[in-house]
Amino acid sequence: MEFSARSAYRGGMTTSVALGMPRLREADPDVSARPDTPALIDRFGRVAEDLRVSLTDKCNLRCQYCMPEEGITPIASDRLLTDEEVIRLITIALDHLGIEEVRFTGGEPLLRKGLESIVAATSQMRTKSGVNPDISLTTNALGLKHRAQRLADAGLKRVNISIDAIDREAYHQLTRRDRLDDALAGAAAAQAAGLTPVKVNTVLMPGINDDQAVPLLKFCIDHGYELRFIEYMPLGPRGSWKRSDLITAEDILADLSTAFTLTPEVEPRGSAPAERWIVHENGEPVGRVGVIASVTRPFCGACDRTRLTADGKIRNCLFGSSEVDLTSLIRGGATDEEIAERWRAAMWIKKAGHGIDDEGFLQPDRPMSAIGG
Repeated sequence: MEFSARSAYRGGMTTSVALGMPRLREADPDVSARPDTPALIDRFGRVAEDLRVSLTDKCNLRCQYCMPEEGITPIASDRLLTDEEVIRLITIALDHLGIEEVRFTGGEPLLRKGLESIVAATSQMRTKSGVNPDISLTTNALGLKHRAQRLADAGLKRVNISIDAIDREAYHQLTRRDRLDDALAGAAAAQAAGLTPVKVNTVLMPGINDDQAVPLLKFCIDHGYELRFIEYMPLGPRGSWKRSDLITAEDILADLSTAFTLTPEVEPRGSAPAERWIVHENGEPVGRVGVIASVTRPFCGACDRTRLTADGKIRNCLFGSSEVDLTSLIRGGATDEEIAERWRAAMWIKKAGHGIDDEGFLQPDRPMSAIGG
Protein backbone atom coordinates (compact mmCIF):
# COMPACT_ATOMS: atom_id res chain seq x y z
CA MET A 1 0.00 0.00 0.00
CA GLU A 2 1.40 3.39 -0.95
CA PHE A 3 1.52 5.96 1.81
CA SER A 4 0.31 9.42 0.82
CA ALA A 5 0.23 12.62 2.83
CA ARG A 6 -3.19 14.15 2.29
CA SER A 7 -3.36 17.87 2.79
CA ALA A 8 -6.78 17.77 4.49
CA TYR A 9 -5.01 18.86 7.63
CA ARG A 10 -3.75 21.90 5.72
CA GLY A 11 -7.06 23.53 4.85
CA GLY A 12 -9.30 20.85 3.40
CA MET A 13 -7.59 20.30 0.05
CA THR A 14 -8.12 16.90 -1.53
CA THR A 15 -4.79 16.69 -3.36
CA SER A 16 -2.49 13.96 -2.09
CA VAL A 17 1.28 13.69 -2.38
CA ALA A 18 2.72 10.19 -2.78
CA LEU A 19 5.53 9.39 -0.39
CA GLY A 20 6.78 6.23 -2.05
CA MET A 21 6.96 2.86 -0.30
CA PRO A 22 8.53 3.32 3.14
CA ARG A 23 9.18 0.12 5.07
CA LEU A 24 7.15 0.67 8.23
CA ARG A 25 6.64 -1.74 11.10
CA GLU A 26 3.39 -0.19 12.26
CA ALA A 27 0.18 1.03 10.65
CA ASP A 28 0.45 4.33 8.81
CA PRO A 29 -0.48 7.12 11.23
CA ASP A 30 -3.37 9.46 10.60
CA VAL A 31 -1.78 12.65 9.28
CA SER A 32 -5.12 14.44 9.50
CA ALA A 33 -4.34 14.97 13.18
CA ARG A 34 -1.27 17.04 12.38
CA PRO A 35 -1.61 20.61 13.71
CA ASP A 36 -1.70 23.46 11.22
CA THR A 37 1.89 24.64 11.67
CA PRO A 38 4.76 25.07 9.21
CA ALA A 39 7.21 23.55 11.71
CA LEU A 40 8.58 20.01 11.48
CA ILE A 41 6.48 18.66 14.34
CA ASP A 42 5.85 14.99 15.04
CA ARG A 43 3.06 13.12 16.83
CA PHE A 44 4.89 13.40 20.15
CA GLY A 45 5.32 17.17 20.10
CA ARG A 46 8.99 17.23 19.14
CA VAL A 47 10.00 19.93 16.65
CA ALA A 48 13.01 19.42 14.36
CA GLU A 49 15.24 22.50 14.11
CA ASP A 50 18.55 20.73 13.39
CA LEU A 51 19.17 19.59 9.80
CA ARG A 52 21.85 17.00 9.03
CA VAL A 53 22.86 17.07 5.35
CA SER A 54 24.85 14.15 3.96
CA LEU A 55 26.87 15.32 0.96
CA THR A 56 28.30 11.96 -0.10
CA ASP A 57 28.33 8.32 0.97
CA LYS A 58 31.99 7.95 -0.03
CA CYS A 59 34.75 7.85 2.57
CA ASN A 60 38.53 7.50 2.58
CA LEU A 61 38.51 5.45 5.80
CA ARG A 62 36.96 2.04 6.49
CA CYS A 63 36.07 2.31 10.18
CA GLN A 64 34.93 -1.02 11.55
CA TYR A 65 31.82 0.43 13.21
CA CYS A 66 30.72 2.10 9.98
CA MET A 67 31.83 0.25 6.83
CA PRO A 68 32.86 -3.20 5.67
CA GLU A 69 36.54 -3.54 4.81
CA GLU A 70 35.81 -3.57 1.07
CA GLY A 71 33.72 -0.40 1.34
CA ILE A 72 30.24 0.03 -0.12
CA THR A 73 28.86 0.51 -3.60
CA PRO A 74 28.56 4.29 -3.85
CA ILE A 75 25.41 6.04 -4.93
CA ALA A 76 25.40 6.60 -8.70
CA SER A 77 26.40 10.16 -9.57
CA ASP A 78 23.13 10.89 -11.38
CA ARG A 79 21.20 10.03 -8.20
CA LEU A 80 23.19 12.40 -6.01
CA LEU A 81 21.77 15.82 -5.32
CA THR A 82 23.62 18.52 -7.22
CA ASP A 83 25.11 21.48 -5.35
CA GLU A 84 22.19 23.62 -6.53
CA GLU A 85 19.65 21.04 -5.34
CA VAL A 86 21.31 20.80 -1.92
CA ILE A 87 21.25 24.58 -1.59
CA ARG A 88 17.58 24.75 -2.63
CA LEU A 89 16.55 22.13 -0.07
CA ILE A 90 18.47 23.88 2.69
CA THR A 91 16.76 27.12 1.69
CA ILE A 92 13.35 25.44 1.93
CA ALA A 93 14.27 24.02 5.33
CA LEU A 94 15.12 27.49 6.66
CA ASP A 95 12.44 29.53 4.91
CA HIS A 96 9.49 27.15 5.27
CA LEU A 97 10.26 24.68 8.07
CA GLY A 98 11.97 26.57 10.88
CA ILE A 99 15.41 24.94 10.71
CA GLU A 100 17.99 26.83 12.78
CA GLU A 101 21.11 24.63 12.52
CA VAL A 102 22.74 22.88 9.55
CA ARG A 103 25.42 20.22 9.94
CA PHE A 104 27.17 18.77 6.88
CA THR A 105 28.09 15.09 7.08
CA GLY A 106 28.92 12.13 4.84
CA GLY A 107 30.41 9.61 4.29
CA GLU A 108 33.26 12.07 4.35
CA PRO A 109 32.00 15.55 3.35
CA LEU A 110 35.51 16.78 2.47
CA LEU A 111 35.24 14.49 -0.58
CA ARG A 112 32.51 16.78 -1.93
CA LYS A 113 34.21 19.19 -4.32
CA GLY A 114 31.52 21.82 -3.93
CA LEU A 115 31.63 21.85 -0.12
CA GLU A 116 32.95 25.40 0.19
CA SER A 117 30.35 26.81 -2.21
CA ILE A 118 27.53 24.99 -0.41
CA VAL A 119 28.76 26.30 2.95
CA ALA A 120 29.09 29.83 1.55
CA ALA A 121 25.56 29.78 0.14
CA THR A 122 24.16 28.45 3.41
CA SER A 123 25.99 31.08 5.44
CA GLN A 124 24.14 33.82 3.53
CA MET A 125 20.71 32.45 4.43
CA ARG A 126 18.53 33.56 7.32
CA THR A 127 16.51 31.48 9.73
CA LYS A 128 12.94 32.29 10.73
CA SER A 129 14.37 34.12 13.72
CA GLY A 130 16.32 36.40 11.37
CA VAL A 131 19.87 35.21 12.02
CA ASN A 132 22.39 33.21 10.01
CA PRO A 133 22.07 29.46 10.55
CA ASP A 134 24.55 27.72 12.82
CA ILE A 135 26.75 25.76 10.36
CA SER A 136 29.01 22.88 11.37
CA LEU A 137 30.80 19.90 9.83
CA THR A 138 31.41 16.30 10.89
CA THR A 139 34.60 14.98 9.29
CA ASN A 140 37.50 12.57 9.65
CA ALA A 141 39.73 15.61 8.97
CA LEU A 142 42.12 13.78 6.63
CA GLY A 143 42.13 16.66 4.14
CA LEU A 144 41.15 19.41 6.53
CA LYS A 145 44.62 20.92 6.87
CA HIS A 146 44.30 22.09 3.25
CA ARG A 147 40.75 23.44 3.53
CA ALA A 148 40.09 24.57 7.10
CA GLN A 149 40.75 28.26 6.43
CA ARG A 150 38.74 28.27 3.19
CA LEU A 151 35.81 26.66 5.00
CA ALA A 152 36.05 29.17 7.83
CA ASP A 153 36.11 32.01 5.28
CA ALA A 154 33.02 30.50 3.63
CA GLY A 155 31.10 30.66 6.89
CA LEU A 156 31.67 27.35 8.65
CA LYS A 157 31.59 27.80 12.43
CA ARG A 158 32.98 24.60 13.95
CA VAL A 159 33.88 20.96 13.32
CA ASN A 160 33.46 17.55 14.91
CA ILE A 161 36.38 15.28 14.05
CA SER A 162 36.38 11.50 14.29
CA ILE A 163 39.59 10.32 16.00
CA ASP A 164 39.10 6.94 17.62
CA ALA A 165 42.61 6.45 19.01
CA ILE A 166 45.69 8.48 19.74
CA ASP A 167 47.79 5.34 19.39
CA ARG A 168 48.82 4.92 15.77
CA GLU A 169 48.41 1.15 15.62
CA ALA A 170 44.98 1.22 17.27
CA TYR A 171 43.85 3.98 14.87
CA HIS A 172 45.12 1.95 11.92
CA GLN A 173 43.37 -1.21 13.11
CA LEU A 174 40.03 0.50 13.65
CA THR A 175 40.00 2.67 10.51
CA ARG A 176 41.94 0.19 8.34
CA ARG A 177 44.08 3.12 7.19
CA ASP A 178 47.36 4.53 8.56
CA ARG A 179 46.20 8.17 8.57
CA LEU A 180 46.39 9.33 12.19
CA ASP A 181 48.96 12.03 11.40
CA ASP A 182 46.62 13.53 8.78
CA ALA A 183 43.68 13.53 11.19
CA LEU A 184 45.73 15.28 13.87
CA ALA A 185 47.00 17.84 11.35
CA GLY A 186 43.41 18.51 10.31
CA ALA A 187 42.34 19.09 13.91
CA ALA A 188 45.20 21.53 14.45
CA ALA A 189 44.32 23.40 11.24
CA ALA A 190 40.69 23.66 12.30
CA GLN A 191 41.67 25.17 15.61
CA ALA A 192 44.05 27.62 13.92
CA ALA A 193 41.26 28.68 11.55
CA GLY A 194 38.91 29.40 14.45
CA LEU A 195 36.56 26.46 13.85
CA THR A 196 36.11 26.08 17.58
CA PRO A 197 35.41 24.43 19.83
CA VAL A 198 37.03 21.54 18.00
CA LYS A 199 35.14 18.46 19.14
CA VAL A 200 36.68 15.01 18.84
CA ASN A 201 34.31 12.06 18.41
CA THR A 202 35.41 8.60 19.54
CA VAL A 203 33.78 5.18 19.35
CA LEU A 204 35.36 2.51 21.53
CA MET A 205 35.35 -1.12 20.37
CA PRO A 206 36.47 -4.08 22.50
CA GLY A 207 39.91 -5.46 21.76
CA ILE A 208 40.73 -2.64 19.34
CA ASN A 209 40.82 0.76 21.02
CA ASP A 210 39.17 0.13 24.39
CA ASP A 211 42.38 1.23 26.13
CA GLN A 212 42.31 4.65 24.52
CA ALA A 213 39.80 6.54 26.70
CA VAL A 214 42.27 8.05 29.16
CA PRO A 215 45.06 8.77 26.60
CA LEU A 216 42.55 10.46 24.29
CA LEU A 217 41.18 12.64 27.05
CA LYS A 218 44.68 13.66 28.11
CA PHE A 219 45.51 14.52 24.51
CA CYS A 220 42.34 16.56 24.00
CA ILE A 221 42.81 18.48 27.24
CA ASP A 222 46.41 19.28 26.29
CA HIS A 223 45.32 20.62 22.89
CA GLY A 224 42.15 22.43 23.93
CA TYR A 225 39.76 20.04 22.17
CA GLU A 226 36.50 18.71 23.61
CA LEU A 227 36.29 14.91 23.57
CA ARG A 228 32.98 13.11 23.12
CA PHE A 229 32.61 9.35 23.37
CA ILE A 230 29.81 7.77 21.34
CA GLU A 231 28.45 4.35 22.20
CA TYR A 232 28.88 1.87 19.36
CA MET A 233 25.55 1.76 17.50
CA PRO A 234 24.01 -0.87 15.17
CA LEU A 235 24.69 1.14 12.03
CA GLY A 236 27.73 -0.56 10.56
CA PRO A 237 28.11 -3.74 8.49
CA ARG A 238 25.06 -5.93 9.00
CA GLY A 239 25.55 -8.55 11.71
CA SER A 240 28.68 -6.93 13.15
CA TRP A 241 27.00 -5.29 16.18
CA LYS A 242 26.51 -7.27 19.36
CA ARG A 243 24.95 -5.75 22.45
CA SER A 244 27.19 -7.95 24.61
CA ASP A 245 30.29 -6.27 23.14
CA LEU A 246 29.05 -2.75 23.83
CA ILE A 247 31.36 -0.50 25.83
CA THR A 248 28.74 1.50 27.69
CA ALA A 249 28.72 5.03 29.03
CA GLU A 250 29.17 3.58 32.53
CA ASP A 251 32.23 1.65 31.36
CA ILE A 252 33.74 4.76 29.80
CA LEU A 253 33.12 6.95 32.84
CA ALA A 254 34.56 4.32 35.15
CA ASP A 255 37.71 4.14 33.03
CA LEU A 256 38.12 7.92 32.93
CA SER A 257 37.62 8.14 36.67
CA THR A 258 40.82 6.16 37.23
CA ALA A 259 42.79 9.20 36.05
CA PHE A 260 40.47 12.18 36.47
CA THR A 261 37.72 13.47 38.75
CA LEU A 262 34.49 14.03 36.80
CA THR A 263 31.75 16.40 37.91
CA PRO A 264 28.42 16.44 36.01
CA GLU A 265 27.81 19.72 34.24
CA VAL A 266 24.90 21.61 35.79
CA GLU A 267 23.73 23.37 32.63
CA PRO A 268 20.56 21.85 31.13
CA ARG A 269 21.30 19.37 28.37
CA GLY A 270 18.30 20.32 26.25
CA SER A 271 18.28 18.55 22.89
CA ALA A 272 22.06 18.07 22.86
CA PRO A 273 22.94 14.37 22.54
CA ALA A 274 25.98 14.48 24.84
CA GLU A 275 25.89 14.35 28.61
CA ARG A 276 28.88 16.42 29.75
CA TRP A 277 31.22 16.36 32.70
CA ILE A 278 33.78 18.88 33.92
CA VAL A 279 37.17 17.18 34.13
CA HIS A 280 39.35 17.90 37.17
CA GLU A 281 43.00 16.99 37.54
CA ASN A 282 44.84 17.59 40.81
CA GLY A 283 41.76 19.43 42.08
CA GLU A 284 41.67 21.90 39.17
CA PRO A 285 39.17 21.99 36.27
CA VAL A 286 41.09 21.26 33.06
CA GLY A 287 38.39 20.65 30.46
CA ARG A 288 35.14 18.91 29.58
CA VAL A 289 34.21 15.49 28.26
CA GLY A 290 30.93 14.28 26.83
CA VAL A 291 29.31 10.89 26.37
CA ILE A 292 26.62 10.20 23.78
CA ALA A 293 24.91 7.10 25.14
CA SER A 294 22.51 6.45 22.26
CA VAL A 295 22.07 2.79 23.25
CA THR A 296 22.02 2.69 27.05
CA ARG A 297 20.67 6.18 27.79
CA PRO A 298 18.57 7.08 24.75
CA PHE A 299 17.56 10.71 24.40
CA CYS A 300 14.87 10.24 21.76
CA GLY A 301 12.35 12.28 23.74
CA ALA A 302 14.36 15.46 23.12
CA CYS A 303 15.45 14.71 19.54
CA ASP A 304 15.24 17.76 17.26
CA ARG A 305 16.87 16.39 14.09
CA THR A 306 15.86 15.77 10.52
CA ARG A 307 18.22 14.15 8.03
CA LEU A 308 18.71 14.61 4.29
CA THR A 309 20.69 11.89 2.52
CA ALA A 310 23.05 12.55 -0.37
CA ASP A 311 20.47 11.19 -2.81
CA GLY A 312 17.68 13.40 -1.52
CA LYS A 313 15.82 11.20 0.97
CA ILE A 314 14.39 12.49 4.23
CA ARG A 315 15.04 10.31 7.27
CA ASN A 316 13.26 11.26 10.48
CA CYS A 317 15.42 8.99 12.65
CA LEU A 318 19.00 7.79 12.40
CA PHE A 319 17.78 4.25 13.16
CA GLY A 320 14.56 4.49 11.17
CA SER A 321 13.44 2.12 8.45
CA SER A 322 11.55 4.59 6.27
CA GLU A 323 12.73 7.23 3.84
CA VAL A 324 10.78 9.86 1.93
CA ASP A 325 12.04 10.96 -1.47
CA LEU A 326 12.43 14.64 -2.31
CA THR A 327 14.59 14.18 -5.39
CA SER A 328 11.66 13.19 -7.61
CA LEU A 329 9.81 16.30 -6.48
CA ILE A 330 12.68 18.72 -6.95
CA ARG A 331 13.44 17.30 -10.41
CA GLY A 332 9.75 17.09 -11.32
CA GLY A 333 9.07 20.79 -11.05
CA ALA A 334 7.49 20.88 -7.59
CA THR A 335 7.17 24.20 -5.81
CA ASP A 336 9.05 24.96 -2.61
CA GLU A 337 5.84 24.63 -0.58
CA GLU A 338 5.01 21.24 -2.14
CA ILE A 339 8.46 20.00 -1.16
CA ALA A 340 8.07 21.47 2.33
CA GLU A 341 4.69 19.76 2.71
CA ARG A 342 6.13 16.35 1.94
CA TRP A 343 8.97 17.03 4.37
CA ARG A 344 6.44 17.87 7.10
CA ALA A 345 4.57 14.63 6.44
CA ALA A 346 7.83 12.67 6.68
CA MET A 347 8.53 14.09 10.11
CA TRP A 348 4.97 13.64 11.39
CA ILE A 349 5.33 9.84 11.23
CA LYS A 350 8.47 9.78 13.38
CA LYS A 351 8.35 7.14 16.09
CA ALA A 352 8.65 7.77 19.81
CA GLY A 353 12.09 6.13 20.05
CA HIS A 354 14.74 4.30 18.07
CA GLY A 355 13.60 0.90 19.33
CA ILE A 356 17.04 -0.73 19.56
CA ASP A 357 15.84 -2.83 22.49
CA ASP A 358 12.57 -3.81 20.84
CA GLU A 359 12.26 -7.46 19.87
CA GLY A 360 11.36 -6.52 16.31
CA PHE A 361 14.13 -3.95 15.79
CA LEU A 362 15.59 -4.09 12.30
CA GLN A 363 18.92 -2.48 11.52
CA PRO A 364 18.56 0.17 8.79
CA ASP A 365 19.26 -1.05 5.28
CA ARG A 366 21.76 1.77 4.79
CA PRO A 367 25.02 1.78 6.75
CA MET A 368 26.05 4.87 8.71
CA SER A 369 28.15 6.20 5.84
CA ALA A 370 25.11 6.32 3.56
CA ILE A 371 22.79 7.87 6.15
CA GLY A 372 24.92 10.68 7.50
CA GLY A 373 25.69 11.25 11.19
